[in-house]
Amino acid sequence: MSTPSNDMISSMDCEQRYDYFIDAVLEERELWILVNTDKQFLKIFSEDDNFEYVPFWPSAEFAQDYAAEDSTLTPKKITLPEFMKKLVPGLTKDGLAIGVFPGPDGSIWHCEAKELEQDLKDELSF
Repeated sequence: MSTPSNDMISSMDCEQRYDYFIDAVLEERELWILVNTDKQFLKIFSEDDNFEYVPFWPSAEFAQDYAAEDSTLTPKKITLPEFMKKLVPGLTKDGLAIGVFPGPDGSIWHCEAKELEQDLKDELSF
């Protein structure tokens, strides 16, 4: 079976990208965020839904593609253990959701940090 191209992956719907994200994160044992020049991570406020979230990607390349128009943002790797031990509690405490693998069309899968953590743990147990 051939590996889908980045364009094919990016054009998947939210649920398909979420499934791809879970598989890729478990295979590589890392997730990616974007940080600015002050090392602060990108947070996005959704006015439509009135909540704030941190977008995550399955690779540096996808994160970089998302930030192509903003030279102040660079990809930062988060290891899976670091995500589970530090980020999940921190994001939960701060009331921040997670936006999993934003698509080029602006579509995104939102979930709570604990929900993503549980989905990753469930897949790890197989």
